[in-house]
Amino acid sequence: MPDPTDVLSRAAEPPDAVVRYADHDDGVIDVFLPASVGRPPTPCPLVVFVHGGFWRQEYNRKHVRPLANALIARGVVVAVPEYRRTGGAGGWPQTGNDVESAVSAARQLIDDVAPGWIDPAASAVLAGHSAGGHLALWAGLRIGPPTVDAVVGLAPIADLRFAAHERLDGDATTLLLGGGPDDVPDAYEAADPFAGLAAHSPADSRHPSLRVVHGTADRQVPVTMSRAIAQRHPGVHYVELDGVDHFALIDPLSSAFASAVLPALVRV
Repeated sequence: MPDPTDVLSRAAEPPDAVVRYADHDDGVIDVFLPASVGRPPTPCPLVVFVHGGFWRQEYNRKHVRPLANALIARGVVVAVPEYRRTGGAGGWPQTGNDVESAVSAARQLIDDVAPGWIDPAASAVLAGHSAGGHLALWAGLRIGPPTVDAVVGLAPIADLRFAAHERLDGDATTLLLGGGPDDVPDAYEAADPFAGLAAHSPADSRHPSLRVVHGTADRQVPVTMSRAIAQRHPGVHYVELDGVDHFALIDPLSSAFASAVLPALVRV
């Protein structure tokens, strides 16, 4: 059987540029440009993708390079921000604030180094995987249109109270927030992506569209978390993939990536 984590270390082409959104070590964004676009380029859509890794310092943005390479082959510009993480200078609210700042600044920073590559008439798709899915949902709902008009969470850790109760990845959530839900309830409320959305309400045009994709064979982030979110928030378009594991969602070689992830991220 192939190792599903192979994608985390698979060789891939590096970014075309690296831009800086903050003055700390992790305040950078990798920029990937479609090789098929000529110069002057035809304006392309923008996808901002937030990597996962349970918010931990040991996991960085390099492991989503295969995904970024696959997306630029479909004619989109891809921005992959780094952010401060636990075990380094991260924790809450620094980790969330970094992603919000990076997403807000990405378009202008890319225009500065690659003018004309991004379609000025198109809002960005903001997506993320696992912990990055949590951060994408959190930042996307704070920023909203016209900067971000769609957010896609791939197996997102979107219910932090649930994650803390289940002690996912060795208490990664309590490390991020500084304690359990009973210890630091304000931190859990502040970091909850859906805190500003009323439960059982339909989609709101003031917010970006929301999509969550999760596989039933996920051993890292239980699919029951996303099922419960979809029940509480009918405005979230939920896609459940039978027999699909955690890493298949960011693996361009997987059938799940082709059938469910690409259509959610690439609107060309």
